Order: sequence, then structure tokens, then C-alpha cells
Amino acid sequence: MSRRRKKHGFHTKFIFITGGVLSSLGKGLASASIGALLEARGLRVTFQKLDPYINVDPGTMNPFQHGEVYVTDDGAETDLDLGHYERFTSARMGRRNNYTSGSIYYSVITKERRGDYLGGTVQIIPHVTDEIKAAIVQLAGSDVDVAIIEIGGTVGDIESLPFLEAIRQLRYDLGRENTLYIHLTFVPYIKAAGELKTKPTQHSVKELRAIGIQPDILLCRTERFLPPEVKKKIALFCNVEEDAVITAKDVDCIYEIPLIFHQEGLDEKVLEFLNIWTREPDLKSWEELVKKYKNPQDEVTIAVVGKYVDLKDSYKSLHEALVHGGLANESKVNILYVSADELTPDNVAEKLAEAHGVLVPGGFGYRGAEGKMEAIRYARENGVPFFGICLGMQLAVVEFARNVAGLSGANSTEFDPDTPHPVIYLMREWFNYRTQRVEIRDEKCDKGGTMRLGAYPCRLVPGTISHRAYNQEEVFERHRHRYEFNNQYREILTDKGLKIAGLSPDGELVEIVELEDHPWFVGCQFHPEFRSRPMEPHPLFASFIAAALERKRT
Repeated sequence: MSRRRKKHGFHTKFIFITGGVLSSLGKGLASASIGALLEARGLRVTFQKLDPYINVDPGTMNPFQHGEVYVTDDGAETDLDLGHYERFTSARMGRRNNYTSGSIYYSVITKERRGDYLGGTVQIIPHVTDEIKAAIVQLAGSDVDVAIIEIGGTVGDIESLPFLEAIRQLRYDLGRENTLYIHLTFVPYIKAAGELKTKPTQHSVKELRAIGIQPDILLCRTERFLPPEVKKKIALFCNVEEDAVITAKDVDCIYEIPLIFHQEGLDEKVLEFLNIWTREPDLKSWEELVKKYKNPQDEVTIAVVGKYVDLKDSYKSLHEALVHGGLANESKVNILYVSADELTPDNVAEKLAEAHGVLVPGGFGYRGAEGKMEAIRYARENGVPFFGICLGMQLAVVEFARNVAGLSGANSTEFDPDTPHPVIYLMREWFNYRTQRVEIRDEKCDKGGTMRLGAYPCRLVPGTISHRAYNQEEVFERHRHRYEFNNQYREILTDKGLKIAGLSPDGELVEIVELEDHPWFVGCQFHPEFRSRPMEPHPLFASFIAAALERKRT
């Protein structure tokens, strides 16, 4: 085994996290929490999410099915679990941290067409599994002590089999001391019987063992701590050590999960299996965070007006960023999700009456746009703090153009290509500061090909709300959009009271707009929620919640 490690030239160890019984058990949060515990002991961690669906990336998937698309600094459109990884640790995600079956197969097929396999028969084993293993092993390096690999889906899914086979092989490639299998499963409590039932866990582990993977640690998702006799039973039937059966207890605050896992001895068990020596964990910041979350000094209600409100995962990072903004103000944030489809001029005041702030998030497509603009108009006319993100910013410009600047029929060309006043439009040519070259947008190219994706610089205008919130001259924020503010209307709109608060370094791209004579009205073209962290709340969210609290108190 030592020869293999020398051959690969790294000391990185790998943790593979799988799930069974049913989806949505929380593998992403479990992975992030394990990373947080290892970081608290001084280890350097990274993550990877392997998703079994055939889509090449989540960028074109329906948020109702998949949840939000999380965007990284390098412009990758990824699974929402990468947001959990970044919020819980200092690790920063990118393209190499999320692979799908589609991206793996695309790479294999490209190689076959190019002749890389020299005419050989291309098969799942070894070609697809080798591609998966290469994607995993590339995470190793001198700057990473532990790589945590989450396998999407559940054991027994046909789509997941190549990934599970790949991680089975990696134990033999890398050695037992460099690999650890953690399986997350479900232990339901049956109220009628007054019992915790272990059969789902037993069958899940049986499925996993049938394909050659014996889990080392079991995370048992349940609503109460497992008593010793239940842990003993699970250990016996699943062939694991008794102290390797860990309660993954339901919690009100997700940031309490690392503390629960530590209480259960998970981090000690991980270090034991991987033969790693570390310092004692420093969890004071997590303890203080949870204490602050559970003991707010005030509370405030924020209306989130969108079209995916029936599935909260569609706004996962946004939800957490609002919570972080509340933490920055020692306040609880009650989020009122309002369907934009239901808002009309007649009912908007009633629907938003209890809100101390209104937020309109990003999105695509015309559905709900008019309802969102009714919410924006209500906030503008009534002095309610307003935060518009991406599409929310664009619609704020459209609403202002129509109802303040008097530009009848103003719209975005996304919704009306023939609008007489295209205040938001598809910019055909722009300078990409990340690649240092001019980009040309063509509506006929693949979905995503016309997008501005990833982190870009924004220069803040002194004296604005945004400048005061950030307290710096230039910031880098993540984008995911096609359409831009039309500079042909800049003078007309600013003369009527729209304030340009943030611009690209060359002054061509409007990144932030605000309103004069309004307590707090900010629209930003980027997605600040992707950079918010529980212990480092995003400045705009902290400022927004502070303004909402001020409105509540006056």
C-alpha cells in the first residue's frame, strides 16, 4: 500500500458518503458537518458531489425538480449541496467539485470519438469507472488532508451503480488506511408502536454490501437519540462497530449538526479509521453561533416573492443568507414565501401587510414577472425595505421605468422582444474580466452559452447604501444571468431618481441600482447569497435585515 501512495504522490485521504432507503436524508449537510469537524481539528478539507443524473450539469434543470443551481467563483453551475460545503467550511468549490453521470459519459464518448481508446470496446467497467476515479483522485494534493465525496441518490438506484463501483475499486487502489465509507440511512420512529425501527437500515446496508461495499460508519437519521440497545442491534446486523453507529438527529438549526456529531463521537471515529492524529477540536464558534440562533433579541418578517415557493430548496442559499443576516442583527428572520403568480394590484397590500421587508429573487421566464413587479411597486411606494437579486433587480428597473419614468410598455427583451423601451436587454458583446477577452453572446448557442457566470468585480459608488454596507471600494460577486441593464436608458432613469450604485470596472455594466429618497431599496445583478456564511453574513443581507428591523420598530 505504501508503494501505491508514493506512486500517486499525495497524502490525501478520502471519505465516501452514500445514502440509503430514501432521498433527502441530508447527505449534503452530513458531509459539510464532517468537514466542519475536521477543520475544527486543523485539517484541510475539500468536497465533491457525484450526481447520478444524465444532465451534463444542473444549469438547465427545473428548480422544482432539482432545487437551486449553486454557482461557484469559476462559473460552474453545480448542485445545491456545494453551497452547504462552502457555508460550513473554508473550502471553496469549483468545476472539479461536481460531476454528473452526463459529464462523465460525455467525457468518455468524446475520448472514444477522438480515438483515445484505440478502437477498443468502450464499457462501463473499466472506462466509465476509470473516468469517475480520475475525477475523484484529482482532488488529492499537498494542500488537502481529507477529501469528502458525496454520492448522490440512494443505494439500489441503477444510475448510481457506476459511482458505487468506482468507490469500491478505490479502496483497493488507495488502501484501507486512506479510504472510509460512511453510509447515511433512516431509522424511523413508529409512534403507534412506540419503537424505533431498524429494518430500513438493515436492508439499506444489505444492498450496499451486495455490491461489495461494507460501510465503516453508519449515520442514522432519526428524530431522537438512539439508545444503546438500538445501536447494538444495528451494529450486530450491519457488521459495524457499536461506536460506529452515530445518531444523525433532527435539529431545528442546521448549524447544530456538527455539535451533535461531535457529541456522538463521529469525528473521533473518523480519525481512528483513517489513522490521523490531530489537535482537539475548537468548536467555540459553532457553539456561539447556535446559541445566538436559539436566543434572538428580536425578530423580523421578510416576504420572498418568487415562483418556486412551493419548494424551498429552490431558494436554499437565499434562505440561509437571510438567516445569516438575522444572526448579524441578533434577530430571528421569519420568511414569508409569497407566490408571485397570486399577486395583483388589488391584493398585494394584503399579501405583504405583515412583511417588514420584501425580497424578489433571481429566476428565468415571464411567469410571475408582473406579480413580482406589483411587490416591487408596493415596496417602493410604501417605503418598505426592498432587495432585488438578479431578475429582481431587472424587474425593479422595469417597474421604475414604467411607473416613475413614464416609459409606457417598458420591459425586458427576455419577456417582450418588441418592447418600445428595452430597459433590460441581451448585451451582444462585453468584456469578460475573468478570461480577459471580449465575449460574444449568441441566442442560438447551447443553453448556458449566453450566460454571464461566476465571480466578477464591481466598483461601488461612494455614499450609496451598498458602499456603506460593504465598506470597501470594490467587491467580487457571483453572477448567473443573460440580460443586462440597457445603458441607452441610464440617463433617462437616473434623472428620475434611479441611482447607479455599482458598476463593472469599465463602467459599462450596471451591477447595483438604488433609489433616492427611500429607506432601503437595493437591486443587484449578481447573487450575493452565494457568498454568505453563518459566521460571515453577507453585508447586503445584514444591512437589509437591519433596515427591516428599523421599519418594524418605527
